[in-house]
Amino acid sequence: MTVNSTTTETFIPSKDASLESSIRTLQGKLEALGIHVEEKSWLNEIEGIWSVHVIDRDCTRLFTNGKGASQLAARASALGEYFERLSTNYFWTHFYLGETIANKEFVHYPNEQWFPLNKGKSADKWPAGLLTPELQKFYNPEGTAVASQLIDLNSGNKERGICAIPYTRLRDDKIVYFPVNLIGNLYVSNGMSAGNTLMEARTQALAEIFERDIKYKIIREGICLPDVPEAVINRFPRIAAGIKGLRDAGYGILVKDASLGGQYPVMNVTLLHPEDQGCFASFGAHPRFEVALERALTELLQGRALGSLKGFVAPGFDMEEIADSQNLEIHFVDSSGVISWDFLRSTPDYEFVDWNFGTTTEEDYNWCVNTIHNSGHDMYIADFMHLGVYACRIFVPGMSEIYPVEELEWENNTVGNLVRPFALRLQDLQQEESAELLETLLDLDLADELPVTTLIGLCADAGTTWVDLRAGELKTLAALAAGDIDNILDGCAWIAQFNELPPARAKVYRCIANLVQIEEELENGDPALFAANLALMYGKDTLAQAQRLVNQEEQYFGLENLGPNMEASKMHQQLLAAYRKVWKQLN
Repeated sequence: MTVNSTTTETFIPSKDASLESSIRTLQGKLEALGIHVEEKSWLNEIEGIWSVHVIDRDCTRLFTNGKGASQLAARASALGEYFERLSTNYFWTHFYLGETIANKEFVHYPNEQWFPLNKGKSADKWPAGLLTPELQKFYNPEGTAVASQLIDLNSGNKERGICAIPYTRLRDDKIVYFPVNLIGNLYVSNGMSAGNTLMEARTQALAEIFERDIKYKIIREGICLPDVPEAVINRFPRIAAGIKGLRDAGYGILVKDASLGGQYPVMNVTLLHPEDQGCFASFGAHPRFEVALERALTELLQGRALGSLKGFVAPGFDMEEIADSQNLEIHFVDSSGVISWDFLRSTPDYEFVDWNFGTTTEEDYNWCVNTIHNSGHDMYIADFMHLGVYACRIFVPGMSEIYPVEELEWENNTVGNLVRPFALRLQDLQQEESAELLETLLDLDLADELPVTTLIGLCADAGTTWVDLRAGELKTLAALAAGDIDNILDGCAWIAQFNELPPARAKVYRCIANLVQIEEELENGDPALFAANLALMYGKDTLAQAQRLVNQEEQYFGLENLGPNMEASKMHQQLLAAYRKVWKQLN
C-alpha cells in the first residue's frame, strides 16, 4: 500500500485507481441512480483485517460484503461488489420480475435475444442459434435436458421462448448466446467483477475463477499444501500482523501455498479451532502473490466476529463425502464444508513456490488469459458498462461451473415457472385447478422442505406465512383444496415430521389429520361425534380452522393472492423498484 501525502490518495496493489477515487466514483454513481446505501457491521478485531456490510436503505434484500486490509479497502471492496451485482443483474437472479417486465421490449438487457421453442417433434431440441454445437453438447451431453427447461425463472415467459445474452469468445471474438437460465443455474456469481478499468475487472473475475476451480480440486482430491515460510510472510508486514493477531487470539493458523507447484495464482489460510476442533479453509487468488495471500486472510474474517468462528465442521475421513458436489457447494456458499484430514498432513504433495505472475494490471490479465487458453479452455466474456462502471462476467466452460451441468435437467429452477401461475392466485383456484397444482407438485418430485419463495422467485414480507411455506405444505394445502384424502394424510405426516412450522400452524395440521382419520378409519366416523373432545384437545379456534379447510369452506389459509407482479409483497415491490432504477427504460 502506498499513500500520496500531498493529495491523501491511497493506492494498493492490483488496483488502477486510489481507494479514495474508487469510493468517490462508486458512491456518486449510486446517488445518480437514486440508490442509497448504508454501511453496517464494521469489523476490525484483528490488525489488518477489515470487513463491512453495505445495504440498500430502500430495499434491504440488496446488500454486499466488503473486505480488505484497511477500512478504505473494505469500503471500496463492498461498493465494487455492489456494482458488480447491479451491472450483471445478479441481485435479481433468484426472483420473478413479474408479468409486466416479462412482456417489455427487453427483460434483462437491450441486446438480449429470444429464441422461440421449436414446434412438433423437435419441440424438445435446443434452438440451433443458442450457444454453439460444441457447447450444446457440453451442457447437454445426453440430449435429455429439453428446451423448455431453458426458460428463465425471472420472466417465465414461455410464449417468448428462451432469453439469451451475447458473450464474446475471447480466442476469436465470436459472439455466442448464453441462455439466462443456464447462467443462473450453473454459474451463480462465479466470474463476475467490477473494477476501475476493464482489464482490472476482467483480471479479478478470472482470479475468482482460478480460486474456485483450484479450491475445489484441492478439497476434492485431499491435496496437502506446503506451508509458506515465515520469512516470506514477514515480507508483508500488514499480512504478518493479521496472522499474528489471529494466533495470539488462540487460533491455529496455517498459511499455505495453493499454487500447486507454481501453476496457479491461489493461496490458502486455514483456521483450526482449539475448542471444537473445527476447520475453516479460506482461499484467495490473484496473479500477484501478496494480493492472493491478503485475500485469503481477509476472506477468513469477512463478516465474522472472532466469537463466531466456532461451529465449523471438523476434518473428515470419507473422501466420497468430501468430494461430493453438495459439500463443494457448501464451500462455495460460505466455506463451511468438510476438509479432508489429508489436507492437514505435514508432508505436502507439492513444494513451496515463491511465485509472482505479474506486476501491472496488463501483465496480470495477460497471464490469466494465456494460462487458461494454454489449458485448452475457452473464455466467454460480456462487459457491462451501462452504469458507467467497468463490470464483466466471464464463463470458462469446464472450469468455472459451480454446479454440475446435470443440474440443468435435474435441479433446474425453471420448475418454478410451472408452479408460479397457481401460486399467484391461490385464493381464486377452483377445485380442478388445485388438483392440477397438486399433480404438478407430485410430478416434479420436489424436496418437501424446499422453500416456496425459492421455487417461485418471491421476495416475501417478514412475518407472513409465505416466509415459512415449504413445498410439502403447499402440496398438503393443494390436496385439501382438491379433496385428495391420501395426499392430505401424507402431507400432514410430513409436516409433523418436519417439525419446523410455527406451533399454532402445525397444530392445525395435526387436527386436520385427526378429522380425516376419524372419518376414514373409524366405524362411527362422524367427526361431529368427536367435536367436543377435539375442541378440548386443540382449542375451538384451531378445530374451527381445521374443519373449514377439510370441508373446503376455506383454502390455502394464511396465503393471500400475490398478483401477477407479486403486488401483495411489499418487499418484492421494493426489489422491482430497485430494478427499475437500474433500467429506467422499464418504467
